[in-house]
This record gives sequence, C-alpha cells and structure tokens, in this order.
Amino acid sequence: MIDDHLVVDTPGDRDIVLSRVFDAPAHLVFAAFTRPDLLVRWYGARGWQLVECAVDLRVGGHWRFESQGPDGQRMVQRGVYRTIVAPHELVCTERFDDQSYPGETLIRHTFTELAGKTTVTTTLRYATPEGRATALRYPMTRGITESYTRLAALLATRTGGQE
Repeated sequence: MIDDHLVVDTPGDRDIVLSRVFDAPAHLVFAAFTRPDLLVRWYGARGWQLVECAVDLRVGGHWRFESQGPDGQRMVQRGVYRTIVAPHELVCTERFDDQSYPGETLIRHTFTELAGKTTVTTTLRYATPEGRATALRYPMTRGITESYTRLAALLATRTGGQE
C-alpha cells in the first residue's frame, strides 16, 4: 500500500514494514531520528507534539518520548537502544505506558543512501499477532505519513550543505 510516499507491508503475522524516501543524505536523516532538538520538530501526527524527549544514544541507553495531543491527552513511549550503526541502522525496543500496544515492540530502522536520497525502512516486530492487529486498527499509517511529511519539510531546510 502506498500512502503519500509511505509504503506499508505486513509480512508474517507480527511485522509491519514501513518505507519512505527522503531527499537528504543518510547522516541528516539519522540525526533527525536521534537528536531531541530535531525530533521535537517533526515527530508525531498532525495535532500531536513531543513535549518531552530524552535520548541516551548508546547501546543499552534509554529513550522516552511524551507527546501531547490536540485535546491535551498525553501518550508516553519508551525503550532501549539495542544497535546503533550511525548513519545506517538503529534498533530499539518500544513500549507504551498506557499499554495501547501490549508488550514490547522491536523496531529496526535502516537508512540507505543513494545519490543523496535516503530510504528509511522501519520494521516493527510486535510481541504478538494481536499487538500488530491493534496497531493496524489505529490510524497508524495516517499518523506516520503526517509525521514523515513534517520530517521531509525539516530535512529540506537542512540540506543546503549544513551539518
């Protein structure tokens, strides 16, 4: 399925694979996924914003994102980094404090650069098939598309030889 440049695949019964190309080099895209000062500028669906963002970018380091929605609702995600190969791969766990997605999800982002453009492929492996089914019932694709649109706009401002 293609939705505004986001490709979504559902291989197996526990995985969701998301892919999108960004018009920026891998080191800038990787930075946008790992630096709090950049994450707060793009992460979240329309109407949602990161109000707290902590990143301890090292293997075994923890991350925590707290988002606020348009009606003041809060959502907290957290996890632990398992693999960091800048700017090519980032693997972490993810858990929601409200258990909206039960169990721990393993997330693997790969950043593949070709001719100055970077394909981000994200594989989400849910703890159970039911966890994946729950994620697919939410408007996940819309939210990620909106978030990635904000990321593309941010990267467009950063590709003029910066960093």
